[in-house]
This record gives sequence, structure tokens and C-alpha cells, in this order.
Amino acid sequence: MTTTPSQRAAIVTGGSRGIGAAIARRLALDGIAVAISYASGRDAADALVAEIEAAGGHAIAVQADLADPATPSLLFDAAVRAFGGVDILVNNAGVMELGPLAKMTDASFARQMSINLESVFRSLREAARRLRDGGRIVNFSSSVVGLYQPGYGVYAATKAAVEAMTHILAKEVGGRHITVNAVAPGPVETRLFMNGKSEQQVRAIAAMNPFGRLGQPDDIAGVVAFLAGRDSGWINGQIIRANGGVI
Repeated sequence: MTTTPSQRAAIVTGGSRGIGAAIARRLALDGIAVAISYASGRDAADALVAEIEAAGGHAIAVQADLADPATPSLLFDAAVRAFGGVDILVNNAGVMELGPLAKMTDASFARQMSINLESVFRSLREAARRLRDGGRIVNFSSSVVGLYQPGYGVYAATKAAVEAMTHILAKEVGGRHITVNAVAPGPVETRLFMNGKSEQQVRAIAAMNPFGRLGQPDDIAGVVAFLAGRDSGWINGQIIRANGGVI
């Protein structure tokens, strides 16, 4: 794989499906080489790489267990080997397991903390050390942080912590002109969101939005593309609530 010295490169975690896949496509369309991290579903990741390359872009797929502390270093190593360096990190991967706090198991709590928070911390640490100057970090929060809906206690807590790290890291790496922001989507029609919800529940949630619909992955990918792009250099330490006005 050959990239030009001036081509920017990105790592997108959870990039093989849903919002992550939409982000990878959009960044590639904007001329950015993309390392697509995936936990499972190799076929989907390979198909996305083939799609991007058929359209003239550059991409690789990297299987990664984000619960493994060594993963961020391995992801950066793979991207550097393929593209020569890394300019953008998109921390998109996450898990969501809902239920009242009184019924939440220790295992579910630990799983959400591991993927939604601990892996983000380790990826941010690696990015702070290895991202090229002038880079972009885009984390993922959620609009449920502000909605305070029953059943979302643990999930929202992990995302609130990500928002705190976003604000602080933005100040710590500002001297290298690296921006750190987060996108906080509202309900988006993905497998992660739809899992376990009845048609009636989905309709009720969509009705909460002023536009009367769920968000789509491309709605979020466009926001990420802006934050990852060259025109966002004065946007730093911000949480963008991309939710159509639900909050």
C-alpha cells in the first residue's frame, strides 16, 4: 500500500460496522488513509477495506481486542507501518448494556468500564505520545449523559468520564496543536441501539426527536469528518451533541 507523504492517516476503533463504518468511508472520501479496528466480523472489515480501495482510497483492517492493554500500541504500530504515521484517532468502539442499577451485574459493569472507558484511556495515552503534531482526536460520548434516562446509569457514567478526559487532554496536548473533542450522538439506527428494543419502543424514541426520526450513521460521520478535518483547528475541548435537538 502506498500513500503520499502529505496524506493524513486515521485509526477508527470499532470501524467495521454501523457508525464506525460510516466514519471510515467518509474519512476515506476526504482523502484520509484509514486503519479500521474491529473486534470480530473479519468479513465485514475486509469488505469495507475493499470498498474503500475500489473507490481509490487507502485502508487496512486490524483485528484488536480493546480490553487488552497492549492493543493501542499495536494499532498505532500497524497504522505507522501502513501509512508512515497517524494524524487522527477516532475512539468509536463501545458497548451498551442497559438495566436498572439495582439489577446491574458486576460483570456487565466491568465490561462497559473496560471497553467504554479503560480502552479509551489507553488509546488517548498512546495518541498523546504518538500522534503527529496538528493531529485530531475524536472521542465518542452519548447524549444520554444529559438525558438521565432510567436504565442507562452505568453506560452514561462511562461516557461522562470520557467527556472529562476530553476536556483535560485538550489542554495537555494543545502545545502540539492537537485538538481533542467528543461527539455525543442521540439515538442512532445501528445494531447496538436497536438490540433488545421493540418496534413500539423504537417509534417512541424517534418521536422524542424534533425531526421525528432516529439518527443515521452518516449524520454522525459528517460531524466526525469536520472535527477530523483541517477546518476544525479552533474547535478544541468541546462536546458536540449530535442528536437532532432531542436535548
